[in-house]
Amino acid sequence: MKRFIGASLLCLTAAFSALADLEQHDYAPDIDAQASYAGKPLHYSLRQARAKGPVVVYFYPTAFGRGCSVQARAFAEHYAEFTAAGASIVGVSLDGIERLNQFSADPNTCAGKFPVASDPDGKIANAYGLAVDQSTVGRLDSRGAVVDHGSIARTTFVVGADGKVLGKVGDLKPAENVAKALEIVKTAVANTRS
Repeated sequence: MKRFIGASLLCLTAAFSALADLEQHDYAPDIDAQASYAGKPLHYSLRQARAKGPVVVYFYPTAFGRGCSVQARAFAEHYAEFTAAGASIVGVSLDGIERLNQFSADPNTCAGKFPVASDPDGKIANAYGLAVDQSTVGRLDSRGAVVDHGSIARTTFVVGADGKVLGKVGDLKPAENVAKALEIVKTAVANTRS
């Protein structure tokens, strides 16, 4: 009985540590996934993207979700500020590539400014310590379409060129999330120049 309890506790500890949130200075797991950019599918690699500078990796519940559309639009509107600071952006959700093709090209969301990656099985989210909420399957998006997957909590990581997390943003409204991510990028760039 003691062995069983000990083994069960060990399994629970491993499960919780696998979903432990990434924090500042942790190494960010690589993202190697199918993505969409301006309505066209492509292969996305975080390792390749961060070779050019910091990357804003933002997780969001679903393409065309009300808050998700606001957030994508805010990233698109501030895209020039992010790139001026040397940063790129990638969104990650559980959406399939067909849905992301529409979302990435939509002028009211991503507006073709940055790629959005597909994480249909939640492996990328889990690697970043984010759980998949399956209770949201069947909800309607802002267009009235049924969403056939769970969701990930709105969480943004700014990953440095060295692969370390420079900052994390969670528990903010969509537009505030974007503003805070931009602040982290600008601070990180200022710190490297001084």
